[in-house]
Amino acid sequence: MKRLYLLALVTIIPLFGISQTVDEINKPVISGLDEVAPFHEGLAAVRKGNQWGFMDKEGVLVIAFRDDVLSNSAESNTPGVSSIGYPKFKEGLCIILQPTNEGIPLYGFMNTKGETVIEPQFVNISPFEDAYTVGIFVRKSLRGKNEFQLEIYDYSFTEVLVNKAGEMVWPIQERQNILMNKKRFKIPELHAKLLSNDLLAVKEKDNQWKVVQVALDGD
Repeated sequence: MKRLYLLALVTIIPLFGISQTVDEINKPVISGLDEVAPFHEGLAAVRKGNQWGFMDKEGVLVIAFRDDVLSNSAESNTPGVSSIGYPKFKEGLCIILQPTNEGIPLYGFMNTKGETVIEPQFVNISPFEDAYTVGIFVRKSLRGKNEFQLEIYDYSFTEVLVNKAGEMVWPIQERQNILMNKKRFKIPELHAKLLSNDLLAVKEKDNQWKVVQVALDGD
């Protein structure tokens, strides 16, 4: 009985001398969220449905909800877009995507203002590290029309080193056997990684690795 009496007093006496209810003192700055990710570089991704936005450490939504931000239901150890579980900024850039007419996503980057700074033109790409990243650039060219007057396109793919301005500063290798058909498309594995500002590791066709020197402007 004594314990019940004490509990009753707790419900009557305002907590910490505050006369507001618990709901009133926990008034949300953003509500209706389906997911809240950890902070990275001062911003945290928040999700409503299939759209993501970003809030700052004051709880202000600084990038409005949008449906072109990359996220995956689970992270992979494979380098590239599959390694991204939830949206995050790295070196001031976050991966975004844009589907082609065939329904295949191409990847690029936005800055912390939500502005697209690198157009989606890669079928796979990694977050930036030390101002560079590796991506597989796709080039689309019109071959002509078939007998039904439907346009036929050719695609070519080059694995490249990219800087934060979106410039492809070093060609690594041509890539083959990437099918730009939604039913048959698989995200191609990245075959290169930057070891330093001067050295690049590249996987060859026989799955052996080689190390090559790169000469980047300004290095």
